[in-house]
Amino acid sequence: MSGSSICYGKRETREDASSGSGKNQASRKETTQPDTRMWSLAALALVVAVCVVPLTAAVSASGRPHQKHTAWKMDEAILTVNNELDKEVVVSWVSERCYQCLYQQLGVLPAAPGPGRPSSADFVVSTQHEITLQLNGTSGNLEFCTVPFHFEEHGNYSLWVKDLNDSLVYNCSVVTDADPVNSYMPILVAFLVFAGLALASAIGTKVLGLDIVRGILFRMAGSMETERLINSELGSPGRAVSLVADNILPPSPSPSKRLRSLDTFRGLSLVIMVFVNYGGGRYWFFRHESWNGLTVADLVFPWFVFIMGTSVALSINSMLRAGSTRKSLLRKVVWRSVQLFIIGVFIINPNYCQGPLFWDNLRIPGVLQRLAWSYLAVASLDLLVARGHLDILTTDAWWSPGLDILLYWPAWLCVLLLEVMWLCLTFLLPVPDCPTGYLGPGGIGDMGQYANCTGGAAAFIDRWLLGESHIYQTPSSRVIYATHMPYDPEGVLGSINSVLMAFLGLQAGKIILHYRDLHTSIMSRFLIWGLFLGVISAVLTKCSTDQGFIPVNKNLWSLSYVTTLACFAYVLLVLVYYVVDVKRWWSGAPFYYPGMNSILVYVGHEVFEEYFPFRWRMADSQSHAEHLTQNLVATSCWVFISYMLYRKKIFWKI
Repeated sequence: MSGSSICYGKRETREDASSGSGKNQASRKETTQPDTRMWSLAALALVVAVCVVPLTAAVSASGRPHQKHTAWKMDEAILTVNNELDKEVVVSWVSERCYQCLYQQLGVLPAAPGPGRPSSADFVVSTQHEITLQLNGTSGNLEFCTVPFHFEEHGNYSLWVKDLNDSLVYNCSVVTDADPVNSYMPILVAFLVFAGLALASAIGTKVLGLDIVRGILFRMAGSMETERLINSELGSPGRAVSLVADNILPPSPSPSKRLRSLDTFRGLSLVIMVFVNYGGGRYWFFRHESWNGLTVADLVFPWFVFIMGTSVALSINSMLRAGSTRKSLLRKVVWRSVQLFIIGVFIINPNYCQGPLFWDNLRIPGVLQRLAWSYLAVASLDLLVARGHLDILTTDAWWSPGLDILLYWPAWLCVLLLEVMWLCLTFLLPVPDCPTGYLGPGGIGDMGQYANCTGGAAAFIDRWLLGESHIYQTPSSRVIYATHMPYDPEGVLGSINSVLMAFLGLQAGKIILHYRDLHTSIMSRFLIWGLFLGVISAVLTKCSTDQGFIPVNKNLWSLSYVTTLACFAYVLLVLVYYVVDVKRWWSGAPFYYPGMNSILVYVGHEVFEEYFPFRWRMADSQSHAEHLTQNLVATSCWVFISYMLYRKKIFWKI
């Protein structure tokens, strides 16, 4: 994900739509068959706007305490510190999500003017994560106490500092003066609204699928159309017969079989991406993790890269079977990569927030740029080793279980060499004034020893190759770790691991090709790969967030980040494949539609993000409820747009 192009301060979040969508058109449905999905999708944004805002506002208002301060902001609470000591007290804090961090000073309280007359001061504290408060004396290293506490939004709290019986034992206790609001209630309301819409759509589809209902609707539609044609000046009996015949004859089968699960997987990732890019209701777990660890926003870009690799395997095999030459396909791959890169640099660039783009402030890396590089590398490798006809390969040899790997060993060797290069550059490249192999965030992390070492070798290579002014200036690490160095999460070194992610997706495509129509074999292979990658992640991370050999880190696109997200992708793909393509319990709607037009939806949501109905002037810009409603409406609009484009058979492909 890349830096945000929204100028009001959203943190870096930009996912890309996976390539390869829209290559095959779905078979046309009968023209008179009613489709409840269209109406449910059309009503989606309206229902959310009508229901979520009033309900969440009412719930929030009912639970709002008597406010000590009227200018409330999201994710903030008021803490009143009362000092009964005859000494000055320094109040400091640190977030529990900040690993090995320096305490940051909150303020200083003077000594109490007398017995029973404490000095006091009000402070604004963050409510996103638990924080630890530390109270020290101003002279020496005297520590009175430390208090871990998770404050809640818009609450009023008091912290009392007392000396027990004039001894050297100090007591610090937090008291809730006014109850906070339930800032997560809007999520529950939104979930219930969408669940109700999904249930209504499922029931409507089931009812309309009954033979008796279909017969009634078809007869009504046929009689209405016949009457319209008779009364029309352009109508003719011949035309009427033709329409009736079209209604009776079944639609022609699709010439090529397209796995709906892949488009559904892509669309699911895209919908989540659009939602978090629009702000995710300003909840912290819908934004990128500041450094090590994972949030919802950290999942979707790797999944796009993964499913892109899967699509590459299937599309190249299909085109080779159709008679295309490798040279012509390579030209298409290069041209498509160039187009993606140009769109990423000149159309979707977060530096537009600073005014017109100039070379001096042009950010070169980005989501589409990384996708272009990953696509170019993986598609080129596959063109070197891909086979157009897999049905002639033997499957009875002892090595046949590894056929989908052994046949492509040159490509595997190239990817492994790239990974060795990443490991060597990350852990062996000397970085001036920084420890070799440093993977930390810098800033106040690591007790402030390496404040200017954010990202270690990855940041050093970007500054050396691209220049400091051409990389992302406001990385997510500044939120908790208070870093001030530019750092690009789509930088050069991390692009090596994005190739690995795409190649693991390519492997999923090879499994589908080699075990086509053998659903059990395909799903078992997916699960084996998921287990294998999960074990690698457990070893690399030691099953911890910060203490492993290579922590899971989206900013670095670390090796454990790739193996962890690829593990998740294989497991999720198994579930979607089983439900959509094997059992056909679910059509993939509504995620299937944006998955078929992923590039258009991604570019469109970036370009039109500041326009109505995707954004409007808020009555309360510090309300999670209104932000969540706005972001859900915007996301629902793009789902509906993609559905209408699907109905019109409009697919934008590069």
